[in-house]
Amino acid sequence: MRLDKNDGRFQRQFDRLERAVPSPLARMLKVLRHPLAMLIRIPLGVLLVLGGVFSFLPVLGIWMLPLGLLLLAVDVPLLRGPVASAIIRIRRWWENRRRK
Repeated sequence: MRLDKNDGRFQRQFDRLERAVPSPLARMLKVLRHPLAMLIRIPLGVLLVLGGVFSFLPVLGIWMLPLGLLLLAVDVPLLRGPVASAIIRIRRWWENRRRK
């Protein structure tokens, strides 16, 4: 039951994120979200997470970590709840910041 709730919540937040980003990025997210893109999505997600961990290096950045977790959450149900919660918190923080 809990995984179903997290899955729906994650899907809604991912849809909302796709609508909020620029069109080229939204198209890329839509392609990566397709079930057949799993062979690209999982290695790319792992590489992004590793790049985020090594963000102290000049080329890599902390921005890679959330993007990698987002891609991995599409295939790993255990990550969907925390990633959806993080998207909600970040979105609320951003909206509050824009109001000020």
